Formats: sequence, C-alpha cells, structure tokens
Amino acid sequence: MAERRFQLYDTTLRDGTQQEGLVLTVEDKLAVARHLDAFGAGFIEGGWPGAIPRDTEFFRRARTELDLRTAELAAFGATRKPDTLVTTDPQVRALLEAETPVVTLVAKSHTRHVELALRTTLAENLAMIAGTVRHLVRAGRRVFVDAEHYFDGWLLNREYALEVVRTAAEAGAEAVVLCDTNGGSLPDGVGAVVADTLAATGARLGIHCHDDSGCAVANTLAAVDAGADHVQGTAHGYGERCGNANLFTVAANLVLKRGRTDVVPVERLGRMAETGRAIGELTGVHAHPAAPYVGASAFAHKAGLHASALRVDPDLYQHIDPARVGNAMRTLVSDMGGRSSIELKARELGYEVSAGSEPVARAAARVKELENRGYSFESADASFELLLLEELTGGDLDQPFEVDAWKVGVERRAGGGVRTEGSVRLRVDGAPLSATGTGNGPVNALDRALHQALDTFFPELSRLELVDYQVRVLGSGADGGPGSAAAARVLITFTDGRRRWGTVGVDGNTVTASWRALLDAVRYVLLTERGADHRTGRRAAAPATAAAG
Repeated sequence: MAERRFQLYDTTLRDGTQQEGLVLTVEDKLAVARHLDAFGAGFIEGGWPGAIPRDTEFFRRARTELDLRTAELAAFGATRKPDTLVTTDPQVRALLEAETPVVTLVAKSHTRHVELALRTTLAENLAMIAGTVRHLVRAGRRVFVDAEHYFDGWLLNREYALEVVRTAAEAGAEAVVLCDTNGGSLPDGVGAVVADTLAATGARLGIHCHDDSGCAVANTLAAVDAGADHVQGTAHGYGERCGNANLFTVAANLVLKRGRTDVVPVERLGRMAETGRAIGELTGVHAHPAAPYVGASAFAHKAGLHASALRVDPDLYQHIDPARVGNAMRTLVSDMGGRSSIELKARELGYEVSAGSEPVARAAARVKELENRGYSFESADASFELLLLEELTGGDLDQPFEVDAWKVGVERRAGGGVRTEGSVRLRVDGAPLSATGTGNGPVNALDRALHQALDTFFPELSRLELVDYQVRVLGSGADGGPGSAAAARVLITFTDGRRRWGTVGVDGNTVTASWRALLDAVRYVLLTERGADHRTGRRAAAPATAAAG
C-alpha cells in the first residue's frame, strides 16, 4: 500500500477573511488561490457557498477560471440542520452545486454547543454528522469534518467528543480535523488529546488551531508529533481575533525542522517568501516584518557583534539559509553597528570593500554621527548607498545637477480651495533652468517640479514614483537644532516599476527634510541607472580605493 500523503490545507479564503479589515473581491480570491497552488498547498478552502453570495460566485467562476496544478478546491459548510432531511437542506445542496472535489463540514463536538447553539440533542447531532457525510460521499465528494471546539469539548465530555470523531470517520470522512476554536490550548494539552483520540478511534486526524494563546503554530506541531497528518492554517496567520496558525511557518518547520518532505516539495518552499509577498499585496495585509521565514526582517541583522560574526560565517546567527524559503539576509545600517555592518551592507549592495579600509571607517563614523542627529538608514538603502559612494570616491561623486534654490507656497483660495505650488532653480552642465509644479501638498508639488525640470534631460526619471511617505517628529535638539526645537525625520519610498528603495531626510523643518529625501531619490536613480556603467566602474574600483585608504 502506498504511503499516505501528508495533507496541507489552506483556509485563507474562508477562515482568513474573518480577520478584521480584510475584505477580498472574487478576483482577489481567485488570484490568491493561484498563488497558494503555485506554493504547493494540497487543499484550498474557497469559502461557504450558499451562505455568502461572494463565495457562491467564487466557486462558479473557479470552475472555468482556476487551473489548479497542485491543490484541490474545497467548499466549506455545515451539517444538515436538526430534524430535517439532508436531501432537502439548502445549505447541503449548495455544497454540491459548488462542484468542488472536496467538501469540509463543520460539526459540533462540544456538548454545550450542541445543546445551546444548535438547540438539539446529542443523538441528533451525531445523526446530522453521519447523514451529511454519507450523502456527500455518495455524491462523489471527498469529505473532511472540522470538529469544532474539540479540545474544550474533550475536556468537558471526553466520551462524546470521541463519539463525534468515530461517527464522522465511520460515515466516510477522510479526515476528522480537531479544532482549537477558541485558541486557548497549549502544546502539551494538544499533544495529549490528539494522542488519546487517535488511540481511541483509529481515525485519520487533522488539526486546526487559532492563536489566542500565542501557540497556534506550536500546537499544530504538537498535534503532528502526536499523529495528526492533516494540517490547516492560513497565509500569514490571517484570521478572526488573534488569527489562525500561520501556514507558512508550519510548512517551513515541518519541512526544514522535521524533514517532512511530503508537506510541500522542497523546490516549492523556495517560493514561500514570494508567495507571502504576493498575497500580502492582494489582501493589503502584509506579513509582519518579524514574521518567521517570510518577514522582511526575518534575516535582518543590526548589532555590530552579529555583523562581525556574519562576516566569518552567516550560519553563526541564522538558523537556516534564507534562500531555502526564498528570502535573503539583510544588514541594517545603524549606530548599533560598526565597520563590519558597513562592510556587509556594502557587499549586499554589490561593492567589494574591506572592514579595515579607511572609506569604510569614515562611512561608519558618518552613520553614527547622522543617526545621532535623527537619521535612520534601516529603511533608506538609497541614502546609505549615496553616503557610501561619497566615501569610496573620496568625495569625488558625480553630481548630475546642482540646486540653486527651491521654494513652496500654499495659497488658500476663495471657496475654501487650497493650491500648493513648488518651484526649483537648478543647473545641468552649468546651464540654469527652472520649473514649477502644483500638487496636493508641498512634497507632491516639489516632486512634480523636479520632474518638470529634469525629465527632459534625464528620461529615466519619468519612471520615478513616490509610493509611501512617513514623517516622525523627533526629540528636541535633533539635527543640531536648539534644545527647545523638534526635528522631523522623513522616510520616502520610491519605485521605478521594477524595484523599490527608500531615502531619508532630517531637518527642523518638515518640508526641508522632505526635500532632502526627494533629492536623494533623484540622485540615486541618475547614479545607478543613467550611470550604470559608471557605477560598475566605481564598484570595480572600490577594492583599490579601500586598499589605498
């Protein structure tokens, strides 16, 4: 007999969408399903047909618009209602009309829920489970049963909870999924209950955990260790209240830490971070930066002690090679680091430098001094690279243009309208030019003025687009100002349609800080795009420059 394959079941499109503020259109759901399939999920739960119109529409469109290569689509619903015929229950009929190969039923396994929520008898609840499962199996569906509130129900009435599992399995359910619906269980308790249930029933068991105790992933792993081989979770741990078990974290732990290569193919695991980013863009709810494996900070290093060790061997401060999950190591430049951090960051950006070189020492000193004034380079790689280039070139960094002056004016007009105008006076190859731009604020107006002035000379700037703007008011005395003055730190994120980068500016005046960040963005594009050959030359010359220092 062939070995039974592990089942990785995603419920992002149903349970995940119960997260506060997370709303998906049908198009969004179809796109997320494609990404989950490419990642290697075995099952994708698409929603609750018949109960939610958008989900009914999703399943209708999925029949012709989804070409799943790895996953099977599952429809979610409940057992028949008490004291009704399964053949006439409209919700059960909607599950069949969804035409999915898999149906997942939620069933009560907690006696108080049966009596108070369903308002029926314990015997009728068992009949509802058995009759609905048999009806769907006879219709050619693979059936999973989610035993809701199982762990709390087992503690209250173990024999009844076990009977629910036996009933579902004997009726033909492929797996009975034990649900920690309230999310309050801990790993030792989960492991013990799963082991007891397996020994008492012999049924194939799954696990579905919520994160209200912060243990959803740990509880899921404990269940697998105890014998469950069907795991449910959501992308990024989306879900109601505190969320569900993070399917990405669970999958990576099972493959990389437990050696379970039947969970997700190893080559698919290498797409996990990319999948996470794509789903975050579609949902508008991105992974927490510190999320294991797929977070932007999952392999980011800031402390100087760590950087020194990482220069010798990256494995000294990383539990896996980030490439195994499609992520990458990042070095954060800050006053907590030193020469080693500068060297690692420079190498990350493509520059061959030595931590012992004079340019690196100068760059480290400048970073410490600037951060003391309120700068932060962690999210401003472009500003840091310009600083680094200045030191590597001994201050002989090309300046594609010069700034003579700039100003911003805000005018309130009759009727309450406000007009913001920014103007710049620049020099390109010594020739003066000026331009004016209007916008919905000072930063937007100055950005448009720069484009108006420079795009004709440097067409590559036309792709430059400001996509995020953040300002933080710093403590008094920042940026060398008087003790009673507060400074502003502005972080701006830009894109050219292919990549994203950040710049930073600090000043006692918020508009001036924004202007500095805008200038860094423009100079960065011109030095790394227009002057691509020049930049490569600088990179090639970096070791010699460093040695000379």
